[in-house]
Amino acid sequence: MKNISILVLEDEPFQRLVAVTALRELGLERIHAAVDGAEALDLLEATGGVDIVLCDLRMAGMDGLTFLRHASQTGVVRSVILSSAVDKDLRQTTIAMTRYLGLAFLGDLGKPFDMTRAAALIARHKSLPEEAPRPPIPPPPQAPEECLRGLEQGEFEAWFQPKFHLQSETLLGAEVLARWRHPRLGVLSPARFLPTMESHGLLNRLFWRLFGQGLALQQELARSGRQVNLAFNLQPRQLVDGDLALAIGQILEEAGLPGSGLTFELTETGVLEAPAVSLESLVRLRLMGCELAMDDFGAGYSSLDRLCELPFSQVKLDASFVRKLTSQPRSAAIIGNAVSLAEDLGMTLVVEGVETAEQRERLLSLGCRVAQGFLFSRPLDRNAFRALLAHKSAGLH
Repeated sequence: MKNISILVLEDEPFQRLVAVTALRELGLERIHAAVDGAEALDLLEATGGVDIVLCDLRMAGMDGLTFLRHASQTGVVRSVILSSAVDKDLRQTTIAMTRYLGLAFLGDLGKPFDMTRAAALIARHKSLPEEAPRPPIPPPPQAPEECLRGLEQGEFEAWFQPKFHLQSETLLGAEVLARWRHPRLGVLSPARFLPTMESHGLLNRLFWRLFGQGLALQQELARSGRQVNLAFNLQPRQLVDGDLALAIGQILEEAGLPGSGLTFELTETGVLEAPAVSLESLVRLRLMGCELAMDDFGAGYSSLDRLCELPFSQVKLDASFVRKLTSQPRSAAIIGNAVSLAEDLGMTLVVEGVETAEQRERLLSLGCRVAQGFLFSRPLDRNAFRALLAHKSAGLH
């Protein structure tokens, strides 16, 4: 530990002395101290930087927030321990800001100085990689000609992301996702083809291909007396087509399937872009018995207004709130209020992105009932989904 260099950024003399003395008792030898951000930046420029900054926020001169921003730009600090007495919510936001700046965050020490806690946080620095990992360069999207060829050759497949009851783990349905079984590159995720398809007007063709595959599965299940609700994603531009709902209704009639077996999902941002003519399509889908879900609820800014205007029967809570359950206490409050809002509006709340048993238990305590995520299942191809249906048939009609 003695080889680690550390800067104590603290304007209160006694607090600064306590921190420096404690760090020396922990065996650290390369310790620097500064009373404000400007002094700290000058010191770090002269010394070439430090491994860790023990950072207060409130200071008479340049405060800790400004210091962290400048430090991230100049590369003079590698990791941060927050040591401040400001409100917990403000510290939490500062932690998020620190990470967005690209600095490694070791932990929140708070005040007064706790030597045992400080030693544990400093020890985390040793586990950091020698060099910050560079994000992988995403592979280039496929060319539009290649996407069109794939559509014509029937290479795009419907995969299924199951939805489960949180408590009983009963299978309640699935969201239909697109995968491309490319003859040379294997199974490709949507990131490899959706941007190209969107920019070249191919999304509608992809939708109808996935829709046909989904209904074929429902027909197969119906012959054995089972039904599974399948959710399909709709784009705003599809809703402009006044014949969309009529076409869906005609296909359902020909297939002998009820509209109640379908859910159509629209992203919150997509709903904002939907013109007034789309209202007719949405109302027709609901009249046919189909469910409508607002996807990524909470990711935008005007979702409450649209929930009042449009005939949604479900809201899907954005996965970011689940990811932040343990790190940001306010996320739990937002999820709890989303549960109450959905109940008051007579809607089903579906929680996305559940990946751990801890998240599941926390969500259950908040009143959540329906979820999807890797804890229960990853997206499955048709054969794997059929096997899951056979295993979890108790939740099907």
